Amino acid sequence: MNSPIIQLLVLAGIAVFLILRLRGVLGTREGFEKPAVPIDRASPRKRTDLEVIEGGPDRDITDHVPEDSPSARALAAMKGADPAFNVSEFLSGARGAYEMILMAFEKGDLEPVTPFMSEDVYEAFASVVDDRADKGLTVEATFIGISDLALKEATFDTDSKEAEMTVRFTGELTYQVRDNAGDVVEGNANEIKRQKDIWTFARDMGADDPNWRLVATGE
Repeated sequence: MNSPIIQLLVLAGIAVFLILRLRGVLGTREGFEKPAVPIDRASPRKRTDLEVIEGGPDRDITDHVPEDSPSARALAAMKGADPAFNVSEFLSGARGAYEMILMAFEKGDLEPVTPFMSEDVYEAFASVVDDRADKGLTVEATFIGISDLALKEATFDTDSKEAEMTVRFTGELTYQVRDNAGDVVEGNANEIKRQKDIWTFARDMGADDPNWRLVATGE
C-alpha cells in the first residue's frame, strides 16, 4: 500500500475513535426527549441593570426636585423649550452669580453686575448702596463660600416661555462696617457670618440670550 492510502486509513481510524468517545460522553438521542425550544425573537428579553431604560426619570431633574412635582414638570417643560438647558449647570452658574452679585453689593459697586439683575432688583440694591454712602459707611467683606444651595421652586409659563428658578443659598463671609472715623459700627472681621438668601432668577427660554437675571430676593 502506498503512503497516501495508509494516511487516509489512519485518519479514518482516529475519526471513528473520536465519534465513539463523544457518544459515550454526550449520550444519544433515543426514546422520548423534550424537543428544543426555538428562540422567540419577538418576545422581550430581560433587561440588565446596566441598560438604560427609555422613558425613565430624568436624573438631572429628580436630583433636585421631587419626581412628578409641579417644579419637576416645569423643569421638563423648560427642557422641551430649550434642549440645551441643564438644571445642574444652571445651579452651578447660580452659585457663581450669587457670589458675584452679593460681593458687588457689599462693596458698593453694582456696575459690573447690572446686566444680571432686573431693573427692580437693581434699584433696590442701589438705594441701599447710596444710603450707606450718604452716611459715610464702608463695608469690608470677604466671601468664604456657600454652605448650602438648593433649588426651592421652578415655574414655567408655556405661553410666554418665561422660566423662573428660585434658589436657596446660605453664604458664608466675613463682614464689618466702618464709619467715617474708621470705627467698626457693625460686624466682626474675625467671625464668619452666615447669610441666608432666597433668590429668583428668570429667563425667556425662547430667546437667544442664554443669561438668567436676578428678578427677586428674599430670606
